Amino acid sequence: MKKQVITVTEAARNFAECVNRAHYQDVTFVLTRNGEAIARITPDRQKHCTGKELAEALAEVDLSAEDAKAWYKDLQQARKNLRPAEDKWR
Repeated sequence: MKKQVITVTEAARNFAECVNRAHYQDVTFVLTRNGEAIARITPDRQKHCTGKELAEALAEVDLSAEDAKAWYKDLQQARKNLRPAEDKWR
């Protein structure tokens, strides 16, 4: 991944180009103000999975009873760690 340092002003003037280059050319932009890095524009590499997609994938897996119990225990623990999305409009 390429990294390019630009000022916040440059990013504002060329925002669409920065977004396109981040997405299509895998470039990360480090935005600076007064010589200090304050933000980044990076490609979104996060994978998204719907509940339906997860159910379809799990339907194809043949787990032993022991593995299924361990998976279920991990799932329950993960659910406990989930936090509701923050409402940024409040």
